Amino acid sequence: MSLQIGDTAPDFSAVSTDGNINFHEFLGNGWGIFFSHPADYTPICTTELGRTALLRDEFAKRGTKVIFVSVGDLESHHGWIKDINKTQNCTVNFPVIADPDHKVSELYGMIHPNASSTAPVRSVFFIGPDKKIKAVITYPASTGRNYTEILRVLDSLQLTSQYSVGTPVDWQPGQDVVIATSVKDADIPKTFPKGHRTVNEYLRYTPQPGN
Repeated sequence: MSLQIGDTAPDFSAVSTDGNINFHEFLGNGWGIFFSHPADYTPICTTELGRTALLRDEFAKRGTKVIFVSVGDLESHHGWIKDINKTQNCTVNFPVIADPDHKVSELYGMIHPNASSTAPVRSVFFIGPDKKIKAVITYPASTGRNYTEILRVLDSLQLTSQYSVGTPVDWQPGQDVVIATSVKDADIPKTFPKGHRTVNEYLRYTPQPGN
């Protein structure tokens, strides 16, 4: 199954380190990020789960829940979390789904046969309050994720879901954004009272709304 931006994130029920999970109920009415991992007790995954735990406040202030899936079983997950907490100086505070039969990984297309027939790639699904997939980033098993970029993408998605803007290349929160081409020139002063600058008929900048 190949999930694309705009698709509804498939719902499922599974056991996790925080008990039984119904995915859509877990997400509630907020944003969510769903991460996959190739296996338990692997070095890159250990650093990533530790980093996620240390960024708890960053995700919380964005109203975003995080959840992971790995093909290990529940007993393996609990033992691995002890290692993560010890080696990364953190406290894992989010559920890790047990997926030994690969049902969840297959449901989300996380297993790429040309890479591995059993180990999920490092997928990141950004899911909006409407349960729609807003962005997907996929890394090979050998490459750890960039959490600065994950937070940047989340900030962009949340901003552009509220305002008729896009975020330009290398955008960082607080920088100018691009006015959507659907906004007519005559409507800009009312829509963006902070002002704007025009480069040409389709490239118009305005200070980030909502700051």
